[in-house]
Amino acid sequence: MNNILVGNLGPNVTEQDIRPLFAKHGAVRRFKMMTDRWTGLPRGFGFIQMKTDAAAEQAISALNGTDLNGKVLRVDQARPQLHRNVRAKME
Repeated sequence: MNNILVGNLGPNVTEQDIRPLFAKHGAVRRFKMMTDRWTGLPRGFGFIQMKTDAAAEQAISALNGTDLNGKVLRVDQARPQLHRNVRAKME
């Protein structure tokens, strides 16, 4: 449960903007900003992993709907990634 989806990020938001927000609620293990495969530009969302489930729950409830650089953050529990079979789709 300690994996969190952070959405509606502005194009200029960096890890240095996100980490301190979440660190107020517990230890942050890692943060990954998702980027476009071809352009390298941010896609507007990322994933943050907290050290404990309790810290993740606290961060979600405290930060969902808050403003960051003029955009309202969407913070929610991340769902497990479904493995995709890209080759099967191409055939």
